[in-house]
Amino acid sequence: MILYAPFRTSDNMNNIEENLTTIKRGCDELLLESELIEKLKKGKPLRIKAGFDPTAPDLHLGHTVLINKLRQFQDLGHEVLFLIGDFTGMIGDPTGKSATRPPLTRDDVIENARTYEQQIFKILDPEKTLVMFNSSWMNEMDVSGLIQLAAKHTVARMLERDDFDKRYKSGQPIAIHEFLYPLIQGYDSVAMKADVELGGTDQKFNLLVGRELQKHYGQDPQIVLTMPILEGLDGVQKMSKSLNNYIGIDEAPIEMFGKIMSVSDDLMWRYFELLSFKPVAGIENFRHEISSGKNPRDVKFELALEIVERFHSTSDAEKAKRDFLDRAKGNVPDDIPELSIKASDGEMMLANLLKEANLVKSTSEARKMIQQGAVKMDGEKVSDPKLVLKTGTQHIYQVGKRRFANITLN
Repeated sequence: MILYAPFRTSDNMNNIEENLTTIKRGCDELLLESELIEKLKKGKPLRIKAGFDPTAPDLHLGHTVLINKLRQFQDLGHEVLFLIGDFTGMIGDPTGKSATRPPLTRDDVIENARTYEQQIFKILDPEKTLVMFNSSWMNEMDVSGLIQLAAKHTVARMLERDDFDKRYKSGQPIAIHEFLYPLIQGYDSVAMKADVELGGTDQKFNLLVGRELQKHYGQDPQIVLTMPILEGLDGVQKMSKSLNNYIGIDEAPIEMFGKIMSVSDDLMWRYFELLSFKPVAGIENFRHEISSGKNPRDVKFELALEIVERFHSTSDAEKAKRDFLDRAKGNVPDDIPELSIKASDGEMMLANLLKEANLVKSTSEARKMIQQGAVKMDGEKVSDPKLVLKTGTQHIYQVGKRRFANITLN
C-alpha cells in the first residue's frame, strides 16, 4: 500500500529536488524543467493532466506507464486530472498513422469510457482524481469558436509534425478534421488550466500545441513531460492488442504472471523502470544481486508479484506464483535424482554444476546447450552461459528433453 504525503510547501530546495527526482524517474523529456521548478517553488499543488482517447475497451500495461506517473504526482500531493477524450475519440488521433483513421461512434466511445473509469482506479486514488470529459466544453463550442481556435495555428506548423509531413510528401490524403485533433487536445489544456501535461513520446507535438494555445489564452504555459513507449512481450514493437504482445490489466492473475515471466532478462529492467513502484535503490540492488550470481528469474518473480498484486490482490499474486511453478514443473518425471553438490568459494557456474551432476559430459557441452536454449531451471530457459549460482539455492534442472536433476548447491 502506497501512502499519500501532503505536498511539501517548503522553500527548501532539497524538497524540490526530491520531488524532481520522483517526477523525472523514467521520463523521456521534461520541458521546461526550469519552469517546473518555479511552479514548485510556489508551494501549491499543481494540476496534472493526462488524456486518454477511449478507442478500445481494455487497458494494458503500456497504458499504465502514464497512469503510474500520475500516481507518483498524487503521492507528492498534486491534483490529478484524468481526461477521457470522448470528443477527440470521435475524431481519431492521427499520431503515427499513415492513413486517416475511421472515427468511432458515440456509443463506442461512451462504452469504452465507462470501462476506463473502472480500470484506472486500480492505480489512482479515486478520492484524489478528477475525471473529466472533453465533450463537456467542446459540445458547448460553436462553429465561430472553432474557427477562432483554428486561427491560432498555421498549416505550416501542422506540417512540421512527422506523420503529417510524410503523408503530405508521399501524396497520402490528410483530412481537414485531422488538423483539428492536436488543436482540440491543446485546447483541453486551456479548459482544464493544466500546469503539467503527460503523454507518450509520440504525443510531444500535441502537448506543445497545448503550451502555445495556453499562451494565446493568457495562461501560464504547461510543463510537458513525455514518457517512453513501453515495448510489448516481443521486446521490439510497441505494446498493442493488435500485435498480441500485450498484458491486459484485467487479465487473470496466472495469465498476467506468466506473461511477465516470459519477458527477456533485458526487457525486465525496462518494465521495472516504467511499471514498478519499488525504490530506485531497490532496483539497483536487484541488478547487483544478479551480477553477483542471483538467478534473474528470481528477480523477475518480484516484478510479477508486484504487478499482479496491484491489479488483483496479494493472495492472487502468491497463488499465481505457485501455479506458475507447478506448471513449469508439470513435465518433470516423479523419479528424478536429488543431488547435493558442494561449491567452492560459495558459488559455482551453471556449466560446472551441470557437469558435476552428470547432466552433460563437459562444461563446453553445457555452454553449448545453454546457448541453444536446451537448458531449463524450474521450467524456465536459461540464456546466460556464464550464469553463476550461489550456495543455498535449490532448483530442478533440465538438459534437453530427458535429463533432469533436483540439485541443492551447498
